[in-house]
Amino acid sequence: MKDLLNRRDFLKVAGLGAGAVALPGSVLSGPAGTAEAKRPNVIFLLTDDQAYSAIGCNGNSVIKTPNMDKLGADGVIFDRAYTTTSICMASRATFMTGLYEYRTGCNFSHGPLDQDKFDLSYPVLLRKAGYRIGFIGKFGFAVKPTPEPSKHWSDRKDMPENQFDFWCGFPGQGSYEMEKMKQYPYLAKYAENNECLTAAMADMATDFLRGCKPGEPFCLSVSFKAPHSPHEPDPAYDKLYEETVKFPRPANYGEQCAEHLPAQARSGRQVRLGSSYAPEAFDSNMSLYYRQIYGVDVTLGAIRDELKRLKFDDNTVIIFSSDNGYSCGSHGFGGKVLPYEEASRVPLIIYDPRHESAAKRRHVKQLAGNIDIAPTILDLAGLEFPKSVQGKTLIPLMSNPARQIHDSLLLINVWGTSSAQSLAVLTKRFKYIYWFDGDAAEELYDIENDPLEMKNLAGNPDYAAVLAQMQTKYDTWLADWTKTSIMRDDYQKYSTIAKRR
Repeated sequence: MKDLLNRRDFLKVAGLGAGAVALPGSVLSGPAGTAEAKRPNVIFLLTDDQAYSAIGCNGNSVIKTPNMDKLGADGVIFDRAYTTTSICMASRATFMTGLYEYRTGCNFSHGPLDQDKFDLSYPVLLRKAGYRIGFIGKFGFAVKPTPEPSKHWSDRKDMPENQFDFWCGFPGQGSYEMEKMKQYPYLAKYAENNECLTAAMADMATDFLRGCKPGEPFCLSVSFKAPHSPHEPDPAYDKLYEETVKFPRPANYGEQCAEHLPAQARSGRQVRLGSSYAPEAFDSNMSLYYRQIYGVDVTLGAIRDELKRLKFDDNTVIIFSSDNGYSCGSHGFGGKVLPYEEASRVPLIIYDPRHESAAKRRHVKQLAGNIDIAPTILDLAGLEFPKSVQGKTLIPLMSNPARQIHDSLLLINVWGTSSAQSLAVLTKRFKYIYWFDGDAAEELYDIENDPLEMKNLAGNPDYAAVLAQMQTKYDTWLADWTKTSIMRDDYQKYSTIAKRR
């Protein structure tokens, strides 16, 4: 394409290195893509609070997600994908940058993302490389300029909304009611034909796609509010589950399945939120939750139809995931945040129509994380990723599902009630959780054989060697935290308080 930087010149201008630096848990670094190949378009769809189990192609026989299931059949399903911080603000910053929270410093009660880190996010880097960039929906985090400017935000070219070619984003939670979203002038027109935000996002995506030119690569991020509570699904789907009187409970449903958990795990807001999934409320809330996800499914189908109509479909990679999971009554909990499977494990599908995996419904059972999305997108575009990136490209796993790119992942919760804060280390088979408030507590689970996390093996002498290995991995991650974490907003204090004792 005319006037685009070639790969070598782009690296000089952007100040990027020759691949990611090896970090704890890393097995593989560097990009797998090539700049010589025709650069694909990328659409990244991100839901809010969609549990790994809340999608048909992951084994749910009740939920209705035909378009998500079709995407899974067309693409590669990552069965062991996790969000490294299970709450939206921190997770979304990680998706954008490929950095763990202790490097971004971005989370509620901690702080925004620094401008210099946002400058190395995948949308900004792709735009510099000639991609047309769009953003739709919940942005989810603030960006702090460096240094603080005197200009009004609307005049600042470095504000996120001014760094996209197409912007239909909004800060905070927004509203499902499009009438209320008219407060943003650029969204007002989408309220004319849409009562619900999720449906309106299909029209926003259509407008972006129709503004793209053949041969000009694009990257569109579609960031849904759904199915985040309060559950307000599109009225068009009110009767969708009217014949489903009883929804299946999780196999570890209810407070009785939390009796083996440390007191710290039962001290946070997840216990209070669990009342939404108490027996008397479970079925009605699951119906609302599933209907919101169906709205996302319809929007996904509309986007794929428009890609086909515009003849972009054969060169557009689609990535689908969620910013975190959701407990839905497992262990008696509601919400997310905690390092257990239901809250931290997420759906992840990548469909590349050019790839040999297309239409093979391939499954990957190796570890993957939200830290991997930014380097994967940059790899697809044929770009090296910044030296600071901690994630790894997922492209090699699409060809070889047995290939390992992470020896371990770090799961972080340093937000909210101090008693419920923890760090956890996850390998392909085991999960180690360390609760450092008060009388410190440890948990060890064999995730392959106990995915419901009902048997804490930390005190089992038969697993003493495994426990010691996981403790060593934990110490290695904490050492990197101590050495490289952001030097503001209390992150350094965890170098001390999170030490095992």
